[in-house]
Formats: sequence, structure tokens, C-alpha cells
Amino acid sequence: MKEGNEREPNTELCRKMLSPHNLEVAIRNVKRNKGSAGVDGMEVSEIDAYMEENWTQIEEQILARTYKPKPVKRVEIPKDNGGIRLLGVPCVIDRVIQQAMVQVLQPIFEPTFSEYSYGFRPGRSAEDAVRKAQEYMAEGYKHVVDLDLSKFFDMVNHDLLMSLVDRTLEDKDIRRLIYVYLKSGIMTNGCMMESDKGTPQGGPLSPLLSNIYLTPYDKELEKRGHKFVRYADDCNIFTKSKYSAKRVKESVIRFLECRMKLKVNMEKTEARRAVGSSFLGFTFTTTKSRNGLGMCKPKQKKIEKFEQRIREITKRNRGVSAKRMISELNSYLRGWINYYARGYFKKWLDEKAQWIRRRVRQYMWKLWKKADSRKKHLRELGVPQWWICKYQEGISSNRYWRMAGCLGSGLTKSILHEKLGLLNIEEYYRVKHNERMEMDRTYNSQLEFVFI
Repeated sequence: MKEGNEREPNTELCRKMLSPHNLEVAIRNVKRNKGSAGVDGMEVSEIDAYMEENWTQIEEQILARTYKPKPVKRVEIPKDNGGIRLLGVPCVIDRVIQQAMVQVLQPIFEPTFSEYSYGFRPGRSAEDAVRKAQEYMAEGYKHVVDLDLSKFFDMVNHDLLMSLVDRTLEDKDIRRLIYVYLKSGIMTNGCMMESDKGTPQGGPLSPLLSNIYLTPYDKELEKRGHKFVRYADDCNIFTKSKYSAKRVKESVIRFLECRMKLKVNMEKTEARRAVGSSFLGFTFTTTKSRNGLGMCKPKQKKIEKFEQRIREITKRNRGVSAKRMISELNSYLRGWINYYARGYFKKWLDEKAQWIRRRVRQYMWKLWKKADSRKKHLRELGVPQWWICKYQEGISSNRYWRMAGCLGSGLTKSILHEKLGLLNIEEYYRVKHNERMEMDRTYNSQLEFVFI
């Protein structure tokens, strides 16, 4: 202990966090992630000017251990099941500080995490977690315990979390910052609420803290020899028998509620056959296929959400240009297929591709409005004159969906893809799906080499 008011020198890790290079990377990451403003109303685009004017004072407060973050803004996001997901949006400057912390803390905590934890970790993804689940099923683990933690991010016990942080992190400056962010409070409808527990989703620090908190749970499952895969608070444990699944379900619920001070959603937690179960938006359809792993497809709720989003983008009275509509549509389609490409849904996608093209044709027909304008645009796009003459009477029709069906022989698939730039989702899925299957074959051959 230092005598009098003399303070211990600031730690090396804290100074590394506050280094210009680390802050520059943090600002870049926050800008890339975008996000809404916090309680102070400052947007991400304003961060450079704010940092230039105020950073010196903020840095002095951090080094003096007197910095106090602003409370997070409570935001409600609707979930697929009709419920509400509560997010806590920090102010932009606090997002920068949290991101700078994560960049120096991640390498320290990463070696302590479980091999079977995939969420919010560098070099790992949800697809890796799904592949691991398929691997277990191919090995004969045909039953699964599908655990659902009730409001996990809002239930994290601060004392337990800080004790877990202390096991690995000796840095007092960073430890204090973590603690003050946990206690920063929540602003809801203009009212300030103290945060006695939880790590609100929405800030860069929360994912790392969630992995730290659930690591003892991962280690306990490893110690018991269970086959499991976890992505954030989604965890599936695989067993070879129905009886084992029920026994494991009861024991892990006791551990989570008694030791980890969490709440398990008993209505959604179940022990069942792996085929037909869901994980991270996929539904497993078989335990083994030609690629050596189980087969899967997008979950039904995700398909319904996909169709609803397509309807929103291609709604004919949106009032945006065709170029913008197609750009938004392509962006959504690419992202959706990139995520679900390892699934088997070619037949369904072929049907949806026809439906999407018809909705685009309907949008164009409404956008062109008048008969003369429609003829002009059809000619510019290379639609044959014989088609225009054949449908002369319908050119001025406002029966948009019916005319969109007729347009299939004029405003053809090749015109939509080549001239209007609409993404060919059948071909895009084929390429991405083949990439995933090749990755699986490479992965399986590497496993066989290791075992030999």
C-alpha cells in the first residue's frame, strides 16, 4: 500500500488501451458497426470532432480512476417469437472506450475460453457452431438438450462476474472500468434505473463479459465429458440416448440456477431427438449425409421472416427508385444466403426466386405508370416488339400482380439479372453451398488424418 494520498502508478495494460493506435482502431470499428445514439444524442458520425475536443480530459479521468460513463439507453427490439429483446445502447464515446478495452482484453481471456464456445470470438462463427453440432450427430449422438436461458444478459450476477474477471485479470485500472460500466445504470423513458445485475446487450464489452461469465459452465460440461456446443447463451448438449438427455437436462439446470445464478426458461428448454431440433436459425433434418455431416435447412420462422422482408423491400408503393430497391434487395439476399448456404433448400429457393422476380416485375410496372412510359422502358431493356404488340391491350393495365405474371415472357430472367442487376439467387446459392460442402470435406479429411 502507498502511504497518504499517493496513488499506485497506472498499469501498462491501461496505457496500452489508451494508446493512439488502439484508439484509432477502436474508433474505426465503432464507425463500421454504426448503431444509434445513446442518451446524449451524439451520432457515430460526430465522434471524430468530439474526440478531438474532449479526449484529453476523458483520458485524464481514466488515468485518475475518476471516469464515470453515462447510463445506457434502453431499447426494445421485437423477437421472432413475438417477445421483446432488451438492448442497452451506450453513448458513442463509451462504445469507443469499451471497444478499446475489448481489443486489449480479448487476447488475455481468449486462452481461458472453452474449445466448444463459438460466440463473439475471433476466427469463429455461428456456422462453425452449426457444423460442430452436425458432427456430433454424425458420430451417433442422436438426442439433444436444447437449453434456453431466460434473459441471460439481464441476469448476470455482478459479484460473480467480477470474481471471474479477477481470476485472470490483475490490472486494477481496467478492472475498475469494467465495474463502473456494469454499474452505469439504465435510462428508460427519461427515468434513471440502477443496474444491480446484467450486462446490457448493445455495447462492445458485453459479448466478452458474457463469455467470461459462462466459461465455468463450459468447463463443468467438459469435466463431465459432455458433447456440447455453445454460441453466446445458446447451448446444445448432445447425448446418445433419450434417458441420458433427460438426466443431463436436470443436472445442468441445477448447475446454472444454483451455481451460476441464472434462470432457465423451462418452457423452451427440452430434451429431444436431434433430428427436428433447431440451433442458431437452422433446423436439423438428418444425422448424416454424403458429406459426412448431418443435413439442415433454415428454420421455419426464419423462412417466414425472409418472405416478410422481401415483401417490405419490393412493396410496390414504396416510392423509391428501381435501382435503390434492387440494391437493397440484393444486399439482403446476399446476407441471408451467405448465412444459410450450408443448408439444403434448393427446391424451395427455386420457387422463391420465381416469386421474387415476379415481385420485381410488379414493382417496375407500377413505377413506369403510363402506357407510353412502359413501352419506352420495355424497348430500352430489349423486350421484343412482338411481345409489346401481343400485350398491347394490357400495357395500360393497373392489375399489377397479373401483369407481372405476363411480363415473365417479356421482362425475362436474363434481362432482370443482366440489365437491371438483380442477384441470381439460384446461382449464388449453388456457389456458396458448394463452398460450404468443400469446406466440410476438407474438415472431415483433416479429422481423419488426425485420428490415423
